[in-house]
Order: sequence, then C-alpha cells, then structure tokens
Amino acid sequence: MERTRGIAEAFSAVRRGELIVLPTDTVYGVGVDAFMPPAVTALLDAKGRGREMPPPVLVGSVRAATALVDDLGTYGQDLIDEFWPGALTLVCRANPNLMWDLGETKGTVAIRMPMHELAVELLKETGPLAVSSANLSGRPAARTVDEAEKMLGDSVAVYLDGGTSGHADPSTIIDLTGPVPRLLRAGAVSEDKIRGVVGVLLTEEDEPEKPAEPPP
Repeated sequence: MERTRGIAEAFSAVRRGELIVLPTDTVYGVGVDAFMPPAVTALLDAKGRGREMPPPVLVGSVRAATALVDDLGTYGQDLIDEFWPGALTLVCRANPNLMWDLGETKGTVAIRMPMHELAVELLKETGPLAVSSANLSGRPAARTVDEAEKMLGDSVAVYLDGGTSGHADPSTIIDLTGPVPRLLRAGAVSEDKIRGVVGVLLTEEDEPEKPAEPPP
C-alpha cells in the first residue's frame, strides 16, 4: 500500500510539473517530466546548474528510449542488449520531432534505463523523466533519501525512499554520436566491458594534444 501510494503521489507531482526524488541502481536522482520545459528549468535551478549542463533522461523501457532518439548509431542496440537495464548512459542524436527543451543539448540526448524495480515502475507510469543526481552541484551524489533531502529540501515535492542506492559509482556515459564510441564518464560499467561489446572505445587519452602556444 505504501509503495503504491508513493508512486501515485510521485506521478501526480510529475504531472503538475514538480520535482521528485527517486532511487535508482546507482545514486538517488531528482527528476521532472522531460517534456515540461519550466519543470526542467526548475530542476536545474534546484541543483544550481545552468542550461549548459542538460540532464539525462531515464526511461522505463527500451521502446521508450528508441522513441527519443534519431539514431542509436552502429553500436547502440548492442550496448542496450548487453547492459540495459543497468548503469550505462548512452548519448545519441535526439529525435528532431520532439517538442522539449532540456537545455543546450546540441541536438543530443543522454538516455538510460535503470535496473531498479521501483524506478522502472514509476517511469512506466510517468513516461521519460529528466533526471539528474540528487545533490547540489559540486556536492557528492545522494545515496539515501535523507542525504537528498538535506541538500534539496523544499524544492522537491515528493521523496521516494528506496533504501540505500545500489552503487557508489554513477553510470558510465558513452557518446554514440560519432563513428567510434567515446567514453565521456567512467562509472559503474567498466571500460573493459564496454570494449568487449564495441571493440574500440575512445577516451580522453585519445584526444589530440593542443599545439603549444607560440612565444609572445
């Protein structure tokens, strides 16, 4: 009964454009309806972030994810088959027909399906949620609902308590918008596991060195 009531209250809050905190398989997240621009702005404001740091989007099914993207690239489906639901975020070209505003995304969207029963149950009710880690910018991500509440306070309408989150590590982020997958953030899914699926994975070490500035 408590679980059902909590999901219902969170669903209602999302529909009103309010912020909710939810557990995931990595850390706690603060989320809003991805298709309500004022709610996304409120999310960024609550965290102390600007539009240059758009939130990723959590989905409750692979079908919901594919509706949000224009192209999964060469390796997207293989990565989804291997690691979803799970701690892997994929950055893809966004579906250009969607009416939303997540910030300065440059035509991309970061998507993930978490391996957390309560989160997925909620996401299947609400549809895609723009979700960022439940913390103030620059502070450690919350692993309990109490930690989230201490940082975010009254800016959040509903806090869903799912106990301590599964991982201390955030999700691994892979950019699939280029011809070769690129690691944007190391996380819960190791580089070796990613390479086992895609073969080649670019990292910061592969970035070309900037030429030295000429002497004055």
